[in-house]
Amino acid sequence: MSGAGKSGNPAKSGRAAASSGVAKSAGGPPVRPAATGLDAGHVAVLAGLLVLGALVGVAGSLVQGGLFPGGLLLALLGAAGAFLGGARLTGTRGGAVAPAVGWAVAVILLTASRPEGDFLFGAGTGSYLFLLGGMAVAVMCATLGLSQQPPGPAARLGK
Repeated sequence: MSGAGKSGNPAKSGRAAASSGVAKSAGGPPVRPAATGLDAGHVAVLAGLLVLGALVGVAGSLVQGGLFPGGLLLALLGAAGAFLGGARLTGTRGGAVAPAVGWAVAVILLTASRPEGDFLFGAGTGSYLFLLGGMAVAVMCATLGLSQQPPGPAARLGK
């Protein structure tokens, strides 16, 4: 009698189930972890948010230069709305990152000078505040945008 597979110890059988990735619930079916993959709908929403972020970046760059200082505030509020709205729409931080990436790409492309010497951003205080302020708003919305508790039972664990 080797006892290798039949120890009769419930702690060992629980350890084996936990190490296999399948948790056993009390008296119910095995509980598997939720899938974390992206489906086509989520990718489409993120792509739409990327385009929205680019449009907000272009519009903000035009407004902040034309109506300083109120235009700068309006452009930053519009960017914050796109970033935070994306996070709330998707329920993930990726929803805030997608429009932030679109915004950053659009703004950086607009800051590059053309071969003719033309550029959209002047070297003024407002344009630097828009660039740095927009980046700060993007980071804040991506890290602080989802302040609600994750879904789950209302009871405390272990009680």
